[in-house]
Amino acid sequence: MRKQYHILNGDSLKKQFPETIQGEILVARECLVDGNVNGNSLTDLFKVRAEFISNNYDGYKKQDYFEKTVPEFQKIQNIPDNVDINLWFEDDLFCQVNFWFVINLLIKSNHNNQLFLIRPESHSQYGFGGLLKSELISIFESRLKLTELDKLALLWDYYQTNDTEKLIETSKRLKNLYPFIDTAVEAHIERIPANGNMGRPSQSLVQIMDELNTVEFGPIFKEFCKREQIYGFGDLQVKRLLDEINNNR
Repeated sequence: MRKQYHILNGDSLKKQFPETIQGEILVARECLVDGNVNGNSLTDLFKVRAEFISNNYDGYKKQDYFEKTVPEFQKIQNIPDNVDINLWFEDDLFCQVNFWFVINLLIKSNHNNQLFLIRPESHSQYGFGGLLKSELISIFESRLKLTELDKLALLWDYYQTNDTEKLIETSKRLKNLYPFIDTAVEAHIERIPANGNMGRPSQSLVQIMDELNTVEFGPIFKEFCKREQIYGFGDLQVKRLLDEINNNR
């Protein structure tokens, strides 16, 4: 077997990653689904992201981004030729946006490698976290070889520039191969405020607060994760949305 590289979407999967699966592990420590992603270059993007995250996520400094996040992306860029790259990403929008970015990064690095996608057999709010090590081994063994890499890489370009028409068009072209991408793109479009209405996630949070008759974060977050699994938002993303809603009320 060729040398294996595994790119994981977050450190939680790294903690439960089976020891019997050989290869080097890299972690995409980002939440590109949330906040500003502008930047004419990778350097610009990293500066923008460090600024956004340090300003909006308590306890996270700009220096943390450059010490913990950027080096992993640099390692991804420096993966050698003639290896297998295994991308462990789920179907939700959080994972998908990071997946599009990583694919884009790999394609622009001009490596002659085979890329594979590993994803849970069924989408749930628990994702990889709900799987046993034996199940992680099983889905790795049935990994999907990725094709249409150029189109997959374009998804990030269109997301970053907010070109929703081309994003939708490209996802439709990929739908037969990767139907989960089309579903994620639809969810992204639905979260964009339109005609004076809040986006879908905010509307859902308002409805949950009204139905549960509470502003307590715990129950609201739990119910949101049940109803809106497609977004894959963590507590930090939902807390930001809730604060925004409550500040405007």
